[in-house]
Amino acid sequence: MKLQNPLQHPFARSLVMVRTWPFFIDVGIAACLLAIFFAIVHVGAYWLGAPVPVVPISHSISALPVYAFYSIMRIGIAYLLSLVFAISYGYIAAYNSHLEAWMIGLLDILQSIPVLSFLPPVVLAMVALVPGHQLGIELGVILLIFTGQVWNLAFSFYSSLKGIPKEMLEASRIYRYSPWQRFWQLEMPYAAIGLVWNSIVSVAGGWFALIACEMFTMGDRNFQLPGLGSYLQTASASGDVKALLAGIAVVILIVVATDQLIWRPLIAWSDKFKFEQVESADRVVSPILELLTRSTLLSSIPGRIRTRFEEPIYRRLSRTRSCRIVQPIDEDQKHKASAGFWALAVVAAIVVMWGATQAFIMLRGITWPEVRLLLEGAGATFLRVMAALLISAAWTIPTGVAIGFNPKLARIVQPVAQVLASVPATAFFPILLIGLVKLGGGLGIGSVALMLLGTQWYILFNVIAGAMSIPSDLREAASLYRFNRWQRWTTLILPGIFPYLITGMVTASGGAWNASVFAEYSHLQDRTLQTIGLGAQIQEATDAGRFPILLLATILISLIVVSMNRLVWRRLYHLAETRYKLL
Repeated sequence: MKLQNPLQHPFARSLVMVRTWPFFIDVGIAACLLAIFFAIVHVGAYWLGAPVPVVPISHSISALPVYAFYSIMRIGIAYLLSLVFAISYGYIAAYNSHLEAWMIGLLDILQSIPVLSFLPPVVLAMVALVPGHQLGIELGVILLIFTGQVWNLAFSFYSSLKGIPKEMLEASRIYRYSPWQRFWQLEMPYAAIGLVWNSIVSVAGGWFALIACEMFTMGDRNFQLPGLGSYLQTASASGDVKALLAGIAVVILIVVATDQLIWRPLIAWSDKFKFEQVESADRVVSPILELLTRSTLLSSIPGRIRTRFEEPIYRRLSRTRSCRIVQPIDEDQKHKASAGFWALAVVAAIVVMWGATQAFIMLRGITWPEVRLLLEGAGATFLRVMAALLISAAWTIPTGVAIGFNPKLARIVQPVAQVLASVPATAFFPILLIGLVKLGGGLGIGSVALMLLGTQWYILFNVIAGAMSIPSDLREAASLYRFNRWQRWTTLILPGIFPYLITGMVTASGGAWNASVFAEYSHLQDRTLQTIGLGAQIQEATDAGRFPILLLATILISLIVVSMNRLVWRRLYHLAETRYKLL
């Protein structure tokens, strides 16, 4: 048989498609980059203009694209700041034994303090830092969204570093990896799955905080910025159901588009970093990722840039002590505190003492009845937080394991869960509250329901990440030895997801404390409904500008969180590091 030369038919349909697909993909990527450039120019021109604290919000559907654009920019910038902070903070906490306990305790406190507690000092500081420009107000809002996104990312990266198998760290020492090489070739790949799934829930938390951040009252000053958060809040307050549903529909469209264009490709990309010796038969796939891999623009330019800069960096690193001398893995624990550490500790102590003095001066005017009311509210909110955690764990653990073990199910359920997690619960909470009132319930039941809407996703997405990270060879071994369902759960599944589950529970606890502000205090048409709790008292203090009450409520939350951290979470983290860790 005579073979035909393909070059004799250069315009054959199959060959034309093979050659033209990369061209169209490159054109699409170039168009996206151009759109991003013009978006940055437009936002920069608006932010550098004169400050406009209150912008009238139109309920016209034609205004939604502009509002969506501003909200996406704020959430995107806040997420990038959160990712950088989380990686830096988690790395220092994981490898500095002197600061680890303090940093994790502080992280637990910060992620539990409601956004409204950060609101007055952050906004006032940013407005004073950039006077005369809209940028100051926007930075304040972005930092408030940042506080709703960053904590679970930091916990995820920290727990991933603590869970790296010891033999992999030893191998990096034997092959004389510098800290820079170990970071990019071991630590970041090992933490990739957890970071991707926690990024999904972080962005969902950003949408949840959007309503509180884009429109709020601080004493006698009002702030109302153009965005979906302000649109949903004004539509909900005015009872405009059509505008409310239109705003929620736009949020859902944005979330679905984000899932298909960003999260699904990242999930498929991070699946290659799973720690396993046998490749799984079911792999996560993404059409967008497959298209991007065909792009000549993305395959050539990053490689050339990396080749140009990577070799000089690694040549310089090869001369460092860490690349010339193999150090025992336990040697890091023997380092004594440096002079810089003690100088930093002294500065921190001075700052803490100054802050404690100012707090004492501010708290002197609080009466005993107000203190007693705050203590009663702290107890009520604590019980609601615990109830929300238990109810969330009851359904998210089995659901998350089922999704993590079945990629086909994940392709269907994960976008739905992401949409439900991203739609701000506070937008339709008035509707839920009206139904509860008509059924004879009150804000007490409704507050737990809203806490569930704000906390359960942290546990779900972390459990999914934990289930996906379980090596396929261990799952196949469990099937080979014919484990029954009880044995699979107690021997393989629960130990495998345990570190991720603890991270999810810790961040969900912080989410519940944050949601308490909206759950225990709500404006419903022409009346205000509230129940006893710290969240309601923080909301009242913020509206009235009563900073001493706000400060004392924040201190009470911090004391409760520190107690839980020392008595429960720290012990569970230690158990995850020592017993439930791949060795």
